[in-house]
Formats: sequence, structure tokens, C-alpha cells
Amino acid sequence: MLLDYLRFALKNLRNRQLRSWLTVLGIVIGIASIVALITVSQGLENSIEEQFEKIGSNRIFISAAGGGDPTARSGLTQKDVDKLEKLPDLEWVTPYLIAAVPVKFGRESLNARISGVPSDDMDRRWGDLDLSLKEGRFLAEGEKSSTLIGIRVSDDMFEKDVRVNTNLKINDKKFKVIGIMDEIGNSDDDNMILVPIETARELAGTPDAVTMIEVVIKNPAEMDRVAQKIQRTLEKVRDEESFEVQTPEQILNQLGSILDIIQVVLVGIAAISLLVGGLGIMNSMYTNVLERTNEIGVMKSIGATNLDIMLMFVFESGVIGLVGGTIGAALGTLISKGVGVAAAAGGFSILKVKVSFGIIILGILFSIIVGILSGAMPARQASKLKPIDALRYD
Repeated sequence: MLLDYLRFALKNLRNRQLRSWLTVLGIVIGIASIVALITVSQGLENSIEEQFEKIGSNRIFISAAGGGDPTARSGLTQKDVDKLEKLPDLEWVTPYLIAAVPVKFGRESLNARISGVPSDDMDRRWGDLDLSLKEGRFLAEGEKSSTLIGIRVSDDMFEKDVRVNTNLKINDKKFKVIGIMDEIGNSDDDNMILVPIETARELAGTPDAVTMIEVVIKNPAEMDRVAQKIQRTLEKVRDEESFEVQTPEQILNQLGSILDIIQVVLVGIAAISLLVGGLGIMNSMYTNVLERTNEIGVMKSIGATNLDIMLMFVFESGVIGLVGGTIGAALGTLISKGVGVAAAAGGFSILKVKVSFGIIILGILFSIIVGILSGAMPARQASKLKPIDALRYD
């Protein structure tokens, strides 16, 4: 019997192909948006978690309070670094200075960010960060006019490729390129130009400035205790709290909360289009009831029950939801894959978009439910028609 309802629904949809496909289109847009947005946001969340796993559970980050452009922040100084280096709980204290300065290669000149880092024991400081060199070497202690560059600086920043042993002019000062980093996967890191921090301070005109301090603790199990100790130490040194001490877990939780909010907002917007698709199904089914009033009267006069009539229309709206959901899930999958490819082309290859079979099934089921619910009221109206009134309808 159920198979008969399905055949009847498919026959009626074929008889009204243009209207059926226009109705399906609303569902396709809604489901495609939801599947694509959820897939991409989950991919971004997984990529962020993967990056923090690479950083490790033994690092704490200290930065000037406030967000925005790190080159615009101020507050930390070498004095803070010196004080932290005296703490017995820390294995490494690594200050960074980020500044925007003119960079020239050949005849091309542009403004770029440079990152000042300590040049002593650089390979050991970064030893557990999963960072590697494509060619060349790390900065060595005492070097002042050497630079280490990211892969996008080498391949994309200028018309000609920047290679090891060529020269960059940074703020009109010549620097020899001694190494090129392997691709990291995000544009900020792959566009980095690293110089010794003392040299960066000279170039930026800030003698003891620090943008961020990264510390490696000796015992990861004492992360919270050491973070609190760093907080108290800097408060005493600075006599104020214009800085932030954050563990990888805290940063990850903050980013996760932001991503959750963004995901809810975006899925909510997509759900509106799905609601519009549901209203389209309802409108189409009401029109079908009016057009097929005589047909309903004939079926009732030869023995069709109210339930039979209702199930015919519910199956029809459910098929619309199934077709729209299937096409929408496939389209959403293609869109999310396209976003992953575009992100990689734009220098954000850490975004790994993985399509979840569960999300696809959930999207299709959701679409079927929307279709059935949208067709329920028109189906109920059709089932309530009296045979005599339906036969007389013109």
C-alpha cells in the first residue's frame, strides 16, 4: 500500500514538473547552505585544534591586553622578559616583536610585517613546534643582517622568487636570506620575515619593545600554577595589569566559543531559507488540492478513506523534501570542498574540510521532515473534503 502512495506521488510530481522543481529549489538552497556551513565550520574547528596540538601543552603566551593588529599593541618590554627568565619553572622564554616596515626585493617595494625573534638556540626553541626548513638554516646567535622567510614570501610576495643567499632590503637595510620555511598552512606564518629581535627593534625604532612572550614550562602538569605565578610576577614588576597570560587550552576554548556562535548564526540564516522552502511546499500542496478536488471526489466515491487521501499528499510533500534534501546535501558537499580548495589557494591550507556522512544523512532527514510537516495541513484539508462537494467543484 505504501508503495502505491509513493507511485501516486511520483506520478503527480511528473505531471507538474515545473512547479515541482521550483518547489524543490527552495529546499535545495536551504539544505545546501546548512550542510556547507556546518562542514566548513567543523573543518575550521578541527584545524585549529590540530594546530594547538602541534604547539603542545607546555607553552604559555603573554601579550599586551586587547585584540586587533599585534603591530599596534604596546606594553610589554625587555624588562618583563628578563624577570620571567629568572623563574625556575620555565625552560625557555622567547620574546617576539612584530612590526610593519617597508620591504624591497629588486625593484619591488611593499609594506610587510617582520617578526623579531631571539637568534640564540633557535632550532631548540622551535624544536617541538613541527616547524621545518625547506632549504637553508635557522638564524645563528650574533647574526644581525640575516633573515629567515616563509614559503609565501619566497614564492608569492614578489614577482621574482626569493631564494636562499639573495638579499632583501628591510627599511633600506640589506638582509641576506639564509633559510626558507616549509609551508605551515596559514597566511600569517607563511608570510613571515624573521630577523633577530635586536635588529627588529632598530628597524622599528623601539629599543626594548616586545609584542608577545612565549614561555615553555618544564612540567606541563603544573600549567595552571605556573600561569598564575607568571601573572603575579608581572603584576609586581609592572604594577598594573595591561597584559594577558593565556594557556593553549584557554585560547582554544575562546576560539571554540566564537566558532560556536558564528556557526549558530550562519545555520540560523540558512534555516530561514529552508523555512521559505517549506512554505513553498505548503503553497504548492494547497494549489494541488484545489486543482485535484474533482479527482479527490472520485477517489472518495469509489472507497478511498480520509487517511488514504491524507497519506497521498503527505507522501508527495515528503518526496519533494527527499529530492530537495538529496540534491541540497550533494551541492553543500561540493560547496564545502570548494571552500577548502579556495582556502588552500589563498594560503590557508590548514583548513581541512572533511565531509561527514552523518551530516549528509541528517540534512536529508531534516529535509524530509520539513517536507512532511509542510504538506500536513494541505493533506488534512484534502482528506476533509466531502465526495459530493469535491465532485461538484469546478
